[in-house]
Amino acid sequence: MGGMPLNDMPWWRWRTNVRSALHMLSDPAFQRDVWLAGVDGYGDVTDAVYRLVEDTWLDHWSAEKYVGTIFRDSQEAALVDTAVLRVLRIMHQVGPDAPVTAYMEHAAWPEAVRAARDAHVRLATSDGEDPDTAPRSLEVLSILTRSA
Repeated sequence: MGGMPLNDMPWWRWRTNVRSALHMLSDPAFQRDVWLAGVDGYGDVTDAVYRLVEDTWLDHWSAEKYVGTIFRDSQEAALVDTAVLRVLRIMHQVGPDAPVTAYMEHAAWPEAVRAARDAHVRLATSDGEDPDTAPRSLEVLSILTRSA
């Protein structure tokens, strides 16, 4: 998100939070090396889901509602909707306070990770960024959303 044209979307701060969440949810190596290892500064699965839906209310309605404000087009919105639904289904089954292992051991987790990856790649590419860079810490996210 360092090279992302932060202010080209009206609600770019929300886009930045959604992208951060999708990035973390889409990266199995990150989940293993950071979440499972208990590395500070990145939150956990619940934090990522919260960033995904907190301002957008994507747990209540479609991302299509935000085409032109958060999402560039209907394809981005559809990919985000799919990821949100898959991740939330697991969260409702294991509980929001479940340890990261409960998510990662869930039978549907690989499918949720794949959906988050599809959405993450589309958004990152649309923003001119490499989708394969490591997720940024919450501190960096905070700095990015304060500036510009």
